[in-house]
Amino acid sequence: MTNQLTEIIKNRHNQNIKGVYCACTANETVLRVCMERAKISDTPLIIEATANQVNQYGGYTGMRPQDYVDFIYALAKEEEFPVERIILGGDHLGPLTWSGLPALQAMAEAEELVRLFVIAGFTKIHLDTSMHLADDDQSTVLATKTIAERGGRLAWVARDAYRELLKSKPKAIAPCFIIGSEVPIPGGEQEDTGLAVTKASDFRETVQIYQTVFEEMGLSDIWPQIVGVVVQPGVEFGDDTIHEYDRVAASELIAALDEYPQLVFEGHSTDYQTKDKLRAMVDDGIAMLKVGPALTYYYRQGLFALAKIEEELLYGDKELSNFIETLETQMLAEPKDWEKYYHGDANKMRLARKYSYSDRCRYYLPKKQIAISINKLLRNFTGIKIPLTLISQYMPLQYAKVRDKSLANEALELVKDFIAGCIDDYLYAIKR
Repeated sequence: MTNQLTEIIKNRHNQNIKGVYCACTANETVLRVCMERAKISDTPLIIEATANQVNQYGGYTGMRPQDYVDFIYALAKEEEFPVERIILGGDHLGPLTWSGLPALQAMAEAEELVRLFVIAGFTKIHLDTSMHLADDDQSTVLATKTIAERGGRLAWVARDAYRELLKSKPKAIAPCFIIGSEVPIPGGEQEDTGLAVTKASDFRETVQIYQTVFEEMGLSDIWPQIVGVVVQPGVEFGDDTIHEYDRVAASELIAALDEYPQLVFEGHSTDYQTKDKLRAMVDDGIAMLKVGPALTYYYRQGLFALAKIEEELLYGDKELSNFIETLETQMLAEPKDWEKYYHGDANKMRLARKYSYSDRCRYYLPKKQIAISINKLLRNFTGIKIPLTLISQYMPLQYAKVRDKSLANEALELVKDFIAGCIDDYLYAIKR
């Protein structure tokens, strides 16, 4: 069967869907909102899992690839969202999780990872072999040919896995592939003027070497299934900074894409770009926009706002959820998911834990105590009509929608609208 994403990319100049956004998340509430917005906007929905989130050992979500598929499809059934409009993607599939191992072992793990993703029915596969492995020379840049040869090994495994899948599912959709990686940044360092955009010459070299290597490895039939290349178009974010897309700075790279009509660029870390910047990226050929931390950042923001309303409205009447304090306590008790990423004095790290754009909070939201606190927060508003004055104070964007009756004055709906606002910026970017 035809790969839906391949068709979208091929026909994007002749239809009202000019690109796609990819929701990289395993958060249930976020995923439900993604489905709701896709249903309303009549757009396909790409949902992606990373190699760290989901792998043969469960990843940090505890899910193997098939578990993740079952999870997504179960949510879709509950939301009455047609599964045929869902495109499942595997992000950074390669030896990333096992980069501390020698190449022989790391690549064996990567091959099994890719095999399981394809067998489970993921049809967008990002082959990422850009990282040094334990026995690579760490003092030199990893050769593009080495990266391509390792990518070819994974493509070979993917092809075999798809052939295996066809035996049990004759109508299974063949996967399409994304190659390349935005890290390390060409030029190596972030400068005061912004991130170094991928050089057009480096992009051309990557495509040329991959194509040559694939031909040499007997993978010429796979090449037409490569639809995108990950580049650094100059977008990124830090704890409290955003590097916004600059068309002028990316112009040379964008012009080079015209030489490869089969391909589009995939932009990672597009979180927090304005809707107009996102639209400009799509128009310039960065037609696949990845978003992850921003989705849970806005979910957390909505929960914080609701917790503040809870403190004001219900103080003394009910046992409060203490969501904000519970989250902080959990993060301090188990610092492994943020301590390598946040730096500075105690106050700076305190602020980062709560408010950083990198949103390490997302690793804690599924934990038992946090989930209990969130459920209590929402239950505390059962049967309560929140005063407009408090919504205006803590949720000003939602206040306007409640006033014009486009949003229900219900706790969960108010929180979900924070997420929807982020998603709508991406829908604005991809749809005309």
